[in-house]
Amino acid sequence: MDTLSYKTISANKQTAHKEWVIVDATDQVLGRFGSKVAKLLRGKYKPDFTPHVDCGDNVIVINADKVKLTGNKWTGRVYLRYTGYPGGQRESTPASIMAKPNGAEELVKRVVKGMLPKNRLGNKLIRNLYIYAGSEHKQMAQNPQSIDINSLK
Repeated sequence: MDTLSYKTISANKQTAHKEWVIVDATDQVLGRFGSKVAKLLRGKYKPDFTPHVDCGDNVIVINADKVKLTGNKWTGRVYLRYTGYPGGQRESTPASIMAKPNGAEELVKRVVKGMLPKNRLGNKLIRNLYIYAGSEHKQMAQNPQSIDINSLK
């Protein structure tokens, strides 16, 4: 038995194989969709996944304004943020976020960012996410390949 053939492969910045993928958010449930996008950004679907390296894909999300939420989550769910001043806790619902300009992009980005690591790696990974409310995007030069998000686990 050759023990050298069983070495664990650890990807690094130079050996990571990053691709451009495009994902359609039409009629997708927001939380389930966000977790799959976070896994794509992280690289968990790849055989050479390494936890401490940015080895995930660059993800383009289109039709973010057509995402769904189940139950009473449009008004019942509350997102909190803090301004840093006394009494500066602000709350918002998904419906109030979607009512703002670029609200669909902000809502999807907030959901995906919450599913990424809360460290420097998570800050790098969120930069690989491009979200658009409509079906048009600016990354045509990268030749992104369209994938079906429902086929992923």
